[in-house]
Amino acid sequence: MGDEALISDTEFRLSMRHLAGAVSVITVGDGQDRTGFTATSVSSFSADRPSVIVSINRTSSSWPALQRYGCFCVNVLAADQQQVAQSFSGIDGRKGADRYEGAGWYRLKTGAAALENALTVLDCKLETAFHHHSHAILIGHICAMEIRQDIGPLLYWRGGYHDLPAEVDERCLA
Repeated sequence: MGDEALISDTEFRLSMRHLAGAVSVITVGDGQDRTGFTATSVSSFSADRPSVIVSINRTSSSWPALQRYGCFCVNVLAADQQQVAQSFSGIDGRKGADRYEGAGWYRLKTGAAALENALTVLDCKLETAFHHHSHAILIGHICAMEIRQDIGPLLYWRGGYHDLPAEVDERCLA
């Protein structure tokens, strides 16, 4: 058997729809040069030097901005922020700075846009980007963060948005 996968793109995408993921909006840029994208491909990386991994398609309009600015903000969306996810996904045709309309934004340490009332915001400096086929795997050092604990997360599963309650078994937090 060769190195080539015997799995079609369609089969792979169908399989990946079974992974429930927290919905994040990755923001980058400033002023009219702002842009961003919706992502479920965000993961913690290291607690020793707090960092996260984010994947981005290098054909995305956000990729050149990430290279220029060298920083980004991971805005993990709360259950009541589905409209922000949809705006940054491009489904409604919005591009660039227009994706920021209809939500409140502020800045932390790097200057990337942080979403008001997000579940958590992770203000990141880009440490490195690994290229793999069509995507770049970004490692971002977290320079500042804020957390909201009064609401559950927005999740994406099987092609749709879902939420979890904010109530947590306190034994899990000990």
